[in-house]
Amino acid sequence: MKVIAVGMNYAAHNQEMQHALKRTEPTIFMKGDSVLKDGKPFFIPGFSTEIHYETEVVIKICRLGKNIAEQFACRYYEEVTVGIDFTARDLQTKLRSEGLPWEISKAFDNAAVTGRFIPLAEAGNINQLAFHLDINGQTVQQGNTCDMIFSTDEIIACASGFFTLRMGDLIYTGTPAGVGTVNIGDHLQGYLGDRKLLDFYVR
Repeated sequence: MKVIAVGMNYAAHNQEMQHALKRTEPTIFMKGDSVLKDGKPFFIPGFSTEIHYETEVVIKICRLGKNIAEQFACRYYEEVTVGIDFTARDLQTKLRSEGLPWEISKAFDNAAVTGRFIPLAEAGNINQLAFHLDINGQTVQQGNTCDMIFSTDEIIACASGFFTLRMGDLIYTGTPAGVGTVNIGDHLQGYLGDRKLLDFYVR
């Protein structure tokens, strides 16, 4: 199973992170074998003092595909959830400033948290999905896939040009504005619409 993610896919998030890049195609990166699921706790790693949550809509690939045309991309996913793309922001900032690859700041163990998947038929239109994250009972981040710069189908078309997509692969579609730090003891709950699909603690 691969975890493919998209960076800088919401304009407001790009503004808050001071990203001035204007892309003509999705910014793709990998998160390795980093999945945390089933409500298990996330343990803050010792190499970072600034772990950021990034709440995202996540799709699961349901069939084998390579070089998928955008108009056929909808055939390659049937389930969706909300997830967290954890980022060691201090490490990422340091590596970027030195012109070095920053994959380790995104792909460390358990950095890709996934909620419970539900059929897309229940969730609704993939291009109009509202989602949000609560921490300790307070909403800290919210978004809607209608605000994505690149749609899910565009992402699949782009990613499949580089990687063969296989059943069970996950694609994180990008985060809206509102990212922030997590602390030991925090209780994170992620929602797709009004349906809670993600529920875990930070340790």
